[in-house]
Amino acid sequence: MGKRFFLSSLKERFPKLLMPDWKSSLRDYILIFVGAAVGSFGLVVFLVPYRIAPGGIGGLATVLHFLWHVPVGMTMLVFNVPLFLVGLKFLGGSFGLRTIFGIVLYSIFADLYGEILRIPVLTDNIIMALVYGAVLLGTGLGLVLRGGGSTGGTDIPARILSRYTGLSTGVSFLFFDTAIIAFAGVIFGEIDLVLYGFLALGVSIKVIDIVLDGFSYARAAIIVTDVPDIVYYQIMAGLDRGATLMKGRGMYTDVDKNVIYCVIEKREVERLKRMVKVADPMAFVVITDVHEVVGYGFRRRGSA
Repeated sequence: MGKRFFLSSLKERFPKLLMPDWKSSLRDYILIFVGAAVGSFGLVVFLVPYRIAPGGIGGLATVLHFLWHVPVGMTMLVFNVPLFLVGLKFLGGSFGLRTIFGIVLYSIFADLYGEILRIPVLTDNIIMALVYGAVLLGTGLGLVLRGGGSTGGTDIPARILSRYTGLSTGVSFLFFDTAIIAFAGVIFGEIDLVLYGFLALGVSIKVIDIVLDGFSYARAAIIVTDVPDIVYYQIMAGLDRGATLMKGRGMYTDVDKNVIYCVIEKREVERLKRMVKVADPMAFVVITDVHEVVGYGFRRRGSA
């Protein structure tokens, strides 16, 4: 009752929140567009020809492509549509238009490269293909995430599993990706492809982390604002995170200030900055690295 009552009361008090400016939205969609183009290029041109399944729906589509000669992009879209609907039901409307945009573009570009342009294999060295494919895939997915979007895939079932079982998001991702990579190994009958798949998955995840600007797994946000209720409404509704409200005093202005302290995952930084800008364009925001977080909603450093 507490969270629902809090959100509903804030909606009544603040029925109209500021909308993000069109330049910011345009930047986000450009990032998603470029990210989908780059990521699908890495998958279809470098990884798929060598039957390397880097986990996710892309890995599953790779297996089905070689089994039944179905287009990779179309297969990803077919799987992502029901996953998207399931995500809306269990996780709420946090996906939105940017996720739909990312899913559709990722699938379109995949079939553009593989089925229409039929771009040939650019290297006859499987290790080179693995490295370049994983780096491009991670770069693309990182750009999509920076734009506030998603390409769907195992992101959705992993978040559902994490929410309803208490497992960390990292463990949930690992569960689904491991299953898909193992499935590819069984179907293709080659243990080397399983090893290549895990290597590609690891490289792409690391590149995503780099693109999202950070090597630690968490960030602390210190937000100085005159409208703390609106800012916290955005954080709770959009990120499902708690926060601490503190009272401060500006030494230069000699005016009382509201200070919100919130710890988030690094993947949520871009969304947080966008939400704060929507709620209070004049807010002062500081984002810092966090060495370790012990508590509900965060995994310990060094764990999956």
